[in-house]
Amino acid sequence: MDAQRCWTCRAALAASVFLLVVAGAVGAAAEPPSRRTAVTIVGEAFHINGRPTYAGRTWRGCKIEGLLMNARLVQGIFDDLNPETVGRWAYPDTGRWDAERNTDEFLAAMPSWRRHGLLCAVVNLQGGSPEGYSRHQPWHNSAIAADGSLRPDYMARLARIIDRADELGMVIMLGVFYFGQDQRLDDDDAVRRAVVNTVDWIADRHYTNVLLEIANECDNGGYEREAIKAPRVHELIELAQQRAAERGCPLPVSVSYNGGSIPRANVVRVADYILMHGNGVSDPNRMGEMVRTVRAMAEYSPKPIVNNEDDRPWLDAHQGWGDEGNNFVACVENYASWGYFDFRQAGEGFDEGYQSVPVNWQISSVRKRGFFELLARITGARP
Repeated sequence: MDAQRCWTCRAALAASVFLLVVAGAVGAAAEPPSRRTAVTIVGEAFHINGRPTYAGRTWRGCKIEGLLMNARLVQGIFDDLNPETVGRWAYPDTGRWDAERNTDEFLAAMPSWRRHGLLCAVVNLQGGSPEGYSRHQPWHNSAIAADGSLRPDYMARLARIIDRADELGMVIMLGVFYFGQDQRLDDDDAVRRAVVNTVDWIADRHYTNVLLEIANECDNGGYEREAIKAPRVHELIELAQQRAAERGCPLPVSVSYNGGSIPRANVVRVADYILMHGNGVSDPNRMGEMVRTVRAMAEYSPKPIVNNEDDRPWLDAHQGWGDEGNNFVACVENYASWGYFDFRQAGEGFDEGYQSVPVNWQISSVRKRGFFELLARITGARP
């Protein structure tokens, strides 16, 4: 059975299970919340509320309809539970770190991102390196406790973000694990409990605007828990898919790989959409070749291909934010979605970067404006 038929069958099963649960419920405390935004997959295209994204849009002869342009905004629920490192993230105006302020300011920026054509924000339960790239990660940023349970304060911040995205017609790509933080879980059983608990949390709130990313860069050598590593990560994808179906929660699931890596057959076969990264890919021709290579794999059947982490257009001066010659455009030319990754470099101030903490979530720098202006041109947005 091909992947599209599998996805359709699982979505139908999930809907049937949900109806049975609702029909059998007695004395339910309240009606489920009304949701405005539902993301689904049809072949290689994303749909929102039954219509393809960017409906009817083409740009320079390239089909944009059905793509899901995104940005790596993984620190939306960031906190640091290590008292020895939390001082690193102090806001310049107050001299202290404030997790609630961070989420408040994330929420305040979301409408401007949406007006420029951004449809998906990537957020992670274990964040990402607040330094951009890090060899060592002594900070403790994890919405997941050692036993695989979910921390209520983190999840309350996440609920606010997903709720606001739902109001704006946006999707949240929710990552679960991040290397350098996964070792904070006791063992592989805790890893599996975390996956199940995450799916249950989404299902309990009847979210329909969420895509799940099991782990960021599963082939990164920094992971310690075997279940998350590339050879076995498909087991977690299937676990999440099975649990979502049991809970009546159609939830597309995938996992990402290192910049420049080709997703492996075990994931291409079972994932609902394919994730890759373009960081480190300085030649846009290589970016296009990566997309074409995945489509040529025997294990591939029609499903979306998404680059959800790429810093090259601004790190490589020869790329930049023009209408050609960069990884963003290379993905578009090969009908793949693209994701902006931005962090603060040495000597840069508060206005730079979306992954470096503390974050100015507004479109506050030259390179942020470069990305959003190109995004608006490609998607036809009128900010």
